[in-house]
Amino acid sequence: MSQAIADLFRRITSGVYVIGVAAGDRRNAFTAAWVMPVSFDPLLLALSINPHHSSYELLRQGGAFSINVLSREQMDVARHFGAPASIDKLASVGWRKGRGGVPLLTEALAWFECDLAGEFPAGDHVLALGRVLNGALLQPNAEPLTYRDTGDMDGASAIFPDHFSGAEP
Repeated sequence: MSQAIADLFRRITSGVYVIGVAAGDRRNAFTAAWVMPVSFDPLLLALSINPHHSSYELLRQGGAFSINVLSREQMDVARHFGAPASIDKLASVGWRKGRGGVPLLTEALAWFECDLAGEFPAGDHVLALGRVLNGALLQPNAEPLTYRDTGDMDGASAIFPDHFSGAEP
């Protein structure tokens, strides 16, 4: 696979987030980098999620999600929540329940609570549109962790193709 294409995509500025989901008494949180604002009125954020991810069904069933913004000092938190869902990732971090039970990390730089407003297919992912209901800036002087800062922590360079389809050799 192409490290060059992975490096190219790391130049797109994006943050690193912990997405919290809940349905009933089940909850989980996972690391994501594909989050973006899409509307001011109403306030909407979009999350790109793999529909085969273990948390996708919790998001759909619960109809809500949180976006916890990580600071540059929280690389270990990003790595922790990037681990497989076979462990209770919330057991070792400070968090509280938000609307619908979604996890809000108490040590995050900031967080948003969103209702699921719609879903749209996007290749091998789904764009989950979230209507922002609430948010808080917890560390106003902290710098956000960026996707580029994480290097190849997510292993994405193994997933990118060797070349662009339709590109000349």
